[in-house]
Amino acid sequence: MLENATRMRAAVRRSLLAIAWLAAALVAATGVASAQEKITVTDLAGRTVEVPHGAKKVILGEGRMLYATVVLDKDNPFAQLASIGDDLPNFDPDTWNKYLARFPDAKDVPMIGAAASADFSVEKALELDVDVLVVTLGFYDKIKESGIIDTLEKAGVPTVFVDFRERPTQNTVPSILLLGRIFGKEVEAQAFADYYMAQMRRVYNVTTRLKPDERPTVFAERAAGLDPAVCCNTFGNFNFGEFVAEAGGFNIGTKYFTGVSGVLNPEALVVEDPNYILATGANWSGSNPGNIAVWLGYEADPAKAKEQLHALMQRTGFPELAAVKANRVMAIYHQFYQSPYHFVAVQALAKWLNPDKFADLDPQATFKELHERFLPFEVSGVFWTTLD
Repeated sequence: MLENATRMRAAVRRSLLAIAWLAAALVAATGVASAQEKITVTDLAGRTVEVPHGAKKVILGEGRMLYATVVLDKDNPFAQLASIGDDLPNFDPDTWNKYLARFPDAKDVPMIGAAASADFSVEKALELDVDVLVVTLGFYDKIKESGIIDTLEKAGVPTVFVDFRERPTQNTVPSILLLGRIFGKEVEAQAFADYYMAQMRRVYNVTTRLKPDERPTVFAERAAGLDPAVCCNTFGNFNFGEFVAEAGGFNIGTKYFTGVSGVLNPEALVVEDPNYILATGANWSGSNPGNIAVWLGYEADPAKAKEQLHALMQRTGFPELAAVKANRVMAIYHQFYQSPYHFVAVQALAKWLNPDKFADLDPQATFKELHERFLPFEVSGVFWTTLD
C-alpha cells in the first residue's frame, strides 16, 4: 500500500511538472507571437503606420535618438537596435564614451549615415533585415523627397517619425509613448512620460503666471563659437526658443524668426541689448576642430568651461552689452535641444532667470535623479555654467 501511494504521489508530481512546463512554453510562445504582432500607430508627422509591436531590429535614423530609447531599457539599451546614426559619436563623443564604458559591445553596433543625409544607404538598411526606421520629424521633407519612405515600405519596412527637436515641449510625451509601443515597452515609456510631465510642471505652473513685463529678454545664441567667424545664430519660436519661454523669459529671436532658427545681425543684437545672454555649447573638437565653443557634457571641466565662456564674451560687440557687464550670461549643453531630458535645461534656465521664484528648485538634483532612475550611468562633467 505504502509503495503504491508513493508511486501515485510521484505520478502526480510528474503530471504537475509537465503542466508547469507546458504553461511556461505557452507563455513563451505567446511572448514571441506578441513580439511579432502588428499594431497601427500615428506618428508625429500625422501618418498612420503599421509597425511590429516589440520590434527587435530598429534603425535610429539619428544616433542621438538614443537619448530617448535608452529610458525604455537602461540595462540593455542596444538590444533592439539594428543600427544607429553616426552623428552620436561625431557630435556628442562625451555621451558616446559613456555608453562605450558601460556597454563595451556597443562599438559593434552598426553605424549608418543620418537618414536625411547622402550617406544613408537603403541597401544597407535592408541588409540588416530591419523591422522599422525611426526618424526625427525635422527630416520629414527630405526623407519623403528622397524616396526612402516608399522604397522601404515596398520592402516591408515602415518609417516612423518622432520629435524631440522641432516642438520638444509639445511632442516629447507623444514621441516617448510612441516609441514605447514600437519597442513593446509601454510601461517604461509611461513611467518616463509621467516623470517628464512632473518636472516640467514644476516650472510651468509658476512661469505661466508671469506678466509680460516680468519676463526678462534673452538672446539665445545657437552653437556659439562653433564657427569662430560667425555670429549670431539664434532660435525662433521652436526648440531653445520654447525652453526660454517655458522658463519665464522672452526669447528675442521670436521677434525676427518664426521657424526653428535664424541668424541675427550683430548690430540688431546691440540694439536689442538683452537682459540675459544664453549660449549653447558642446564637445565639437572632433567634428569642428578649431571651434571656440564652450565644451559642455559628461567630460567637461568646470574651470575650463567658465574660461571658454569668458572668451566668447570678448567677441566684437559683446563686452558692451548690459548682460555681459552684469555677468548675466549662461552657457548650456547644446544637445538638450534634441533630448527628452530638456526639462533639466528648462529648470536650470528658470532658476537663472527668476531665482526668487524658484528658490527650492535644484536642477542639478533633478539631473542626478534622472540618471539614477532612467539612465545606465552616473552623471558627471558640466552641463551649464555662468559668467561669474
